[in-house]
Amino acid sequence: MQLTIRILREMNGRSIGDIVELPGVVVYCTPPEDAVVEAKVLALRAIAEEVERGEVSAETDGLRFSVAA
Repeated sequence: MQLTIRILREMNGRSIGDIVELPGVVVYCTPPEDAVVEAKVLALRAIAEEVERGEVSAETDGLRFSVAA
């Protein structure tokens, strides 16, 4: 599974990080490096919840992240 982290910078210096493939996985951080880390953490939590509910397979060996600015 390939997940894309999109980083956007706001005028006030904050960064918004979201996972394109997981709607609703959005974080707000400063600096952008923190947004990448926090987006990964939140994505893993969202996937874990889906696995617990039986909505997706527990197969995550191929989980990969890429960052798109």
